[in-house]
Parts: sequence; C-alpha cells; structure tokens
Amino acid sequence: MSADESPNSILVYVGLDRVGDSLLKLPFVRGLRQAYPDAHITWLAGKDTSVYASIMAPVVNGLIDEVIEHPGAVDGKRGGIGLSPKELLRRPLGGQAFDLVIDTQKVAIATLILFRIRHKKFVSPFGNFILSSKKPPKDYKFPKLMQRQMLDLLEITTGQSFPTPFQLEIDLDPILIEAARAALPDGPSYIGLSPGAGGLPKCWPLEKFIELARQQVSLGRQPVFILGPQELDWHKEIAAAVPEALFPLQDKGLGAVHKFAPALTMALAQRLALAVSNDSGTGHMFATGGAKLISLFGRTVPEKFTPMAASLTIIRAQDYGGREMHFIPVETVAEAIEAVLAG
Repeated sequence: MSADESPNSILVYVGLDRVGDSLLKLPFVRGLRQAYPDAHITWLAGKDTSVYASIMAPVVNGLIDEVIEHPGAVDGKRGGIGLSPKELLRRPLGGQAFDLVIDTQKVAIATLILFRIRHKKFVSPFGNFILSSKKPPKDYKFPKLMQRQMLDLLEITTGQSFPTPFQLEIDLDPILIEAARAALPDGPSYIGLSPGAGGLPKCWPLEKFIELARQQVSLGRQPVFILGPQELDWHKEIAAAVPEALFPLQDKGLGAVHKFAPALTMALAQRLALAVSNDSGTGHMFATGGAKLISLFGRTVPEKFTPMAASLTIIRAQDYGGREMHFIPVETVAEAIEAVLAG
C-alpha cells in the first residue's frame, strides 16, 4: 500500500470496551469511517469483550464491519491477544492480513504480538511510536484524555485533523424518547442519581446518595435513581429510605423491556434538570443525553476519563483528604447542585 493509497482492510486493537469506554472512543470510530469510507473495519477486543458487539452495536452500525472478542478461544477456553508471551510463537488471527493495523494501547507484549499480524502499515504509540509506519513530531506528547489519545492516533494515521468533541451527540430512537417522557413526565424538577460503577471502589457510598436524595426532596425536587442490572439489590433499600424516589428503569420493567439499552438512559437524561454520577458508564450516558452532570472521582483519573458533557462539574475525593470516594462530603455535592441549577 503506497503512502497515498487508502487501506481496504483495517484492524483496530483495544483491550476491551465497557459502555463508558465505548462512548469515549466513538469520535475515533466515526472519524475512522469518515477517513476511510470504503474500508472493511475490524474491531478487535484482545483481552475481553466489547460492547460494540452487544448493547452498543446499534450505535456503530455502518461504522464498524466486524467485532472480534476472545480471539483464538478453543473448546470454551478464553482466548485473547496480548495475554501471554507464548503468542509470539504464532501469527495472531490465524495468519489473517490487513492493510492497516492500529494499536490503541501502549503495552509492550500486546504490541509485539500485534506486529506479527500481516500488515502493510502499522500504527502504535508503544515505545514512542518506535514500530509505527507513521510517527508524530519529535516534540509530541501523548495526551492524558482518552478520546484525545484516540483522535491523535487517527490524525497520525490519516494526516487529517479531528478536533475533540466536548459534547457527544447520538440520534435516539423516538420510541425511547417517548418512553422516557412517559416515565418522567413534564412538571417536576428531576435530579438524576447513579450510585453504581464498574466496581465498589469507584462508588460514592450509597448512604451518601440517599442523604443527598432526601435533601433534594426537602427542596421540592424529584430524585430519580438510575439502577442497572448490577445494582438491583439496592432498589429496596433506597426505596425504603427515600419513598419519593423514582426508579424509571425498574418501573413497569422498562429497563428489562428495552434490555437496559444505553440509549434508553440517554433518553431519560434528556428529562433531568441535573445528574450526579460516579465515574461510570451511566455518567457518560447522562453526558451524551445532554444532562448537566456532576461527576464524582476517587481512584480513577478525571484527566483521562472526562465525560463529554455540555455542562460538567468534577468533584475529586483527593481534594477532601484522600483517594477513596467516601472522602467526598455530601455538603460539597449538594452545594454543587445548587450552583449548577443557579446557572
């Protein structure tokens, strides 16, 4: 493939994709399709699964042609690329070849294994782009922000410019928009609360969310808890402590009916005056839906995982005594709510 020739086949390697990751990477996916409209694009989740193959598949329809998960799995045993040095002894993906391979990670073993995939061009940030067919300027510094990291790789690969979007827009199904309207009808000032995250260390204590919800009730606002399938055990506890709270995904089985589609939460976000969330996929869904977002961070790094929200307030546990989420005071979040609602 010459310097000016567009690739016919592209492989993009990621470790895995959860919902939040997928939204942060979506500008890259859109830009890649824009740059190479006729290419066959394969998305490879080398170390786990990708929601682009499941609940986020509708969002990337027409943008990604194929998603590979657990490559090389045999007899029910977990497969992968970048998991073991033994992979260097064979060519990955059964010797399949691609015109362009884009490695989005900086892990040595994964990059060296990927480099054994037959390719014409290879782009990787590993080792200051030491193996890349295309390289950034000598004074280049890899950014901290995930979506900027991805877009920089795209710019280095294509030679085109891809600005950072600070608000991510997704066309939502009118059926979901109407379902959200029915669940949260006009009238109340809805305050969205998402107590879940990818792991308990990322979660602000549930009792603090409950205390915050009670405060919002006393101020005449309607707390709305967004609970995913992993947080259903909290439903009864929250409902008992805050009888006024709404649970739209659980009411009438709305979440189950729509298979807890991220787009449904995005549609619900459009009905909120404001939302409070941990660093989680739901937080990114709130942002994509257009809600004014207060995002709570502890161990994770906001400089890397900043949601693409039109109105964003970040509260970090480190500013209140430590990296654990419980250091964030309820009063701080309550004051942030008042500040945001006051404009």
